[in-house]
This record gives sequence, C-alpha cells and structure tokens, in this order.
Amino acid sequence: MAERKYWLDLFTGKTWEEFLKSGAKVSGFRERRKKIAQKIQVGDYLICYLTGISRIIGVLEVKSECFIDETPVWEDAVFPIRFRVRLLHQLTPKTAIPIQNFKETLSIFNKLGSKTSWSGFFRGSPVEFHQEDGKVIVEEIKKALEHPTEIEFDEKKYWRKPKTFETKGVIVTVPEKEMEELLKPQAEKSPHDEMQYLLLKLGSDIGLDVWVARNDLNKEFNGVIFKDIPNSKKELPRQFDEATNKTIEKIDVLWLQGDAIIAAFEIEHTTSIYSGILRMADLISMQPNIKINLYIVAPDERRDKVFEEINRPIFAKLKPPLPKICRFIPYSELKKGTEKVKEYVKHLKPEFIEEIAESCEPDEA
Repeated sequence: MAERKYWLDLFTGKTWEEFLKSGAKVSGFRERRKKIAQKIQVGDYLICYLTGISRIIGVLEVKSECFIDETPVWEDAVFPIRFRVRLLHQLTPKTAIPIQNFKETLSIFNKLGSKTSWSGFFRGSPVEFHQEDGKVIVEEIKKALEHPTEIEFDEKKYWRKPKTFETKGVIVTVPEKEMEELLKPQAEKSPHDEMQYLLLKLGSDIGLDVWVARNDLNKEFNGVIFKDIPNSKKELPRQFDEATNKTIEKIDVLWLQGDAIIAAFEIEHTTSIYSGILRMADLISMQPNIKINLYIVAPDERRDKVFEEINRPIFAKLKPPLPKICRFIPYSELKKGTEKVKEYVKHLKPEFIEEIAESCEPDEA
C-alpha cells in the first residue's frame, strides 16, 4: 500500500462553516486544479487551513477518488472537483493552530531549498505537503485536541470573502501583503525598512513622486514616517484595471513621473526570496505590455538565490520574460550609491538607478 500523502485544503471561515453545515462529507476544489487533485488517493489526508485568520483547523481523510459535482454546498463558488471525506480531527476557530507556531518545524519555512516560499505555498489548494511536514501538523492537531488553548481571532477576517477581480477576461485574486509579512521576524524588519526608506528618499530627492506599499505607510526609519516623505503619493493613477492596481499598490516602493509609474522595487529580505517576485510576475501576466522598470532589492549574499528564482521556467516563459525586465540591486550597492550622490542628488535623472543594478538574465555558456 502506498504511503499516505498530505495535502493543503484552503477554507475561509465562511466556506468552513458551509462545509460543516453540509455534513462535512464532501470537500472541493476549483476546476483549474483538476490535474493536481487527480493525484490525491483514497486514504490521503487533507489539512484544513483557514486563510482569513491563518490557522490550521482540521484534518480530513479522503474516502474516494475525485469526481465532478456541482451540487450546491458553498454559496460563493462551486468547487466542482470533489472528494468524499471523513472529518478526522476538528478544532474550533479559537483552538485552531496559528501557522506561525510551525515556523521552526516545517520545511516550507526553514529550508533554503524549499520549492516555494511559505506565502506561495498557501496561495492555492490542493498542494502536497512534504511527508514529514504533514505528520508534524497532524500530531500537533492531536495535541491541541487533548490540551486546547483558546486564542481570540478577528471575526471580520474569519468571515472575509477573498476579493476577486477580472483582468483580461480571467478571474484572479490578489494576495494580501499582510499575509506575506506574517512570519517575518521582528529582527529582520530593520534592514528591509532601511532599504525601503533609502529608495523612497532617493526617488523623492531626484524630484519624482514616490509610493510606499499601502500597508507600510506608517512605518518609519531614522525617525521619518514613510508617508511623510516629500512627494509621497496618497493615491495611484488609475490607468489599469482593478486587479492590476491592487497588485501595484502592494509593491514596496514605486517611483512615478506624472501619472506614469517608471520604476517598481520589491525588497526581499527573507530567506525565500519569493513573494516580491511573485507579485512582479502577477503584474507581467496581467499587463504584458506594461512599461515599468522592475527591481528586486536583496542582501548581497542572496544574489544567487534571487537569480535562481527569477530564472525559474515559469517566470522565464512569461511574455516578456521576467529575467529580461527585472534587475537586481544588492543592499551594499544601494547604500553606497545613495551615499555617493547625496551632495548632488537633486541633479540626477531616474536612470541613475541603472548604474547600481545588474541584469538577472543568466550568463551565456
């Protein structure tokens, strides 16, 4: 008999409650996930994760192969790729385990070689967990059932329905940046904030308008609150569809000239080097003709990891390819560059940033 596999099964608070109300005997996925769902076998476990409050709430045992069914279960979506399941372990929203409790034990958080970052892993389901990760989660759920600990949660986030947008005739969701920042250790925020501050100040000093990610408006560095930096924009020009604008407004730093966005910067300080690249890829996918210079800013020692991620086949096959239009800026070069030009920065042109950036295209053999 094949060894049991463990799979991610995403729920919102609402879809979880609807699942329970229907009898907790059928779980489903979107039609586009059919090929992955077909890999799930009878006896596998589905690990249930609540997206709004970022907690693991239960385990389902798969009792059938996948089948197509559109019988109403969920109000806001059909989820027609379905499995008959048995609810094996069930916590409550208050006793459900916060995902940050696993940051020291799961490979998706700890291993440099992980195939996806944690934020990428939780963007869709089903996704297969590493065998040991699945076992760890199930054991922790059993412990939580024996010794429950109640933790209050935000009711609004629990019941929140992920907002969808239409772009190019396709329905998409835009991940919340707060989710991507959830597990970032406090000690790691300072270098990220410093780079964000340097880019905002540099753009402002050059004479450009600047934008800081909406969730970061109240951050500060050197006693300066980001939203108070001169030339900071409170709103972005609405030249794209809503999905594109939702993606753009979460980018760490933007430089603008009039209504034109001329440069976008994502700062990747965490191990995974992934969330910002995903956002850049989302942007290109939605707007293939976009004319914005893209930059990934990261620690010098993460250069190889940045290049490795940007040159993944899924990104290299975008039109235009991400490695062609996204450049890398190491922390040291940004710090040296801004220090070097501070006496005459007001006379610089935006193209100055190209002097400290390098191409992400792979070297020719």
